[in-house]
Amino acid sequence: MVKLRYAGWTGVLRRKAVHLSVAGVIAVGSPIGLGSSFANASTSNTPPNAVITWDRNAQTAIWDIAGQQPQVQARSFAMVHGAVYDAVNAIAGTPYQPYLIAPPADGTESTDAAVATAGFLVLNALFPEQQARLKTQYDEALAVIPDGTAKQRGITVGTQAAAAMNAARQNDGAFGDQTWPVGTQPGQWRPAPPAFASDGAWVGDLKPFLLRSASMFRTSGPPSLTSRRYARDFNEVKTIGSATSTVRTADQTQAAIWWHDRHLAEWEIKRQLATKRQLNTLQTARMFAMVDLAEADATIACYNEKAAWNFWRPVTAIRLADTDGNPGTAADPDWTPLLVTPPHPDYTSGHTCFTAASMSALAYFFGRDDIPFSGYSAASGTTRYFRSFSQALAEVVEARIWGGIHTRTADVEGAKIGKKVTAFMVAHYFRPKRK
Repeated sequence: MVKLRYAGWTGVLRRKAVHLSVAGVIAVGSPIGLGSSFANASTSNTPPNAVITWDRNAQTAIWDIAGQQPQVQARSFAMVHGAVYDAVNAIAGTPYQPYLIAPPADGTESTDAAVATAGFLVLNALFPEQQARLKTQYDEALAVIPDGTAKQRGITVGTQAAAAMNAARQNDGAFGDQTWPVGTQPGQWRPAPPAFASDGAWVGDLKPFLLRSASMFRTSGPPSLTSRRYARDFNEVKTIGSATSTVRTADQTQAAIWWHDRHLAEWEIKRQLATKRQLNTLQTARMFAMVDLAEADATIACYNEKAAWNFWRPVTAIRLADTDGNPGTAADPDWTPLLVTPPHPDYTSGHTCFTAASMSALAYFFGRDDIPFSGYSAASGTTRYFRSFSQALAEVVEARIWGGIHTRTADVEGAKIGKKVTAFMVAHYFRPKRK
């Protein structure tokens, strides 16, 4: 396994802008306390954290077997962890605002039974074709919990939390028949080579988990085709994002591939942070729910933005540059990006929306930005190391350009949406209840 360290900031001003934006989210609300609340954290002598266990089980169902793509994964993970959080929070005495429901509980219930039940019932509703395998996982989880009233009452709490989530997401717009309009004019999206595929248009119309509407953070749109800004974006991605680029470094190439892996490193990063920071079950449930619901809504908002502007991808823009009316661009009909272009419009970048939401949510939760973490990608065969949440966000903004699949404006504006989603979440959800 090759291990690569982060290649560095692309500029002091850019670094400060990303860091300050994450810091601004931290300041929006009250983060988790980092003092005595960790006294009950897991140690080597205690059972595994059930929330982490069911996050792994969710990954198996959502990705390893179902193969859902990131924009679909986001909804599934959010449903699982929203229900798990409500169950754990109720048993803990509802110290935080419930997401959907606070099932009746007095603290004597088995938290592990509640987590397993909530996770199982949501996953079973999402993937009925996996019912037998999921039931085996569930039975194994319950088998290690002593029989008795605590176990049965934990099952009841988990059942109620899952039922509330499954009911809330009925007819939410998932897997609709919307399609991306195929444009014919300069700037309009059209399917990109090599697959010329179109997918995911329904995501922009999905009912949000947190936001009042999917369009509440609407931007002013991509730059005009005849503008200098457009020419700068165009020429940057044309130069560094080409499959045959001579200016992109080996580390930048690896970063582009690492961030493009559909087996998202973010899953293991969450679990790594929960383990290394010794979070207890309630803290883990709250952190996972905050991250996953923010990610889901950032993805929904981003896809709503894609539908609003329907902007062409770099590969289309570069091959058809002789039609854009900009004297600062030049067509290259044979230009090919490093990465395979995803089957939906450029603006805004889904990955920067998603990552900005997750990294700013983590920074808020921990009350600080400078927590180190790492993640491995089988696609790149590398592990990347980050000193802070803002560093990871800064890198993904660059990585989508290095891969030749997004313009800088699409990345930067996408990141802004993700951070706005998190800011909205911490102002309205998962907050400590006043005593």
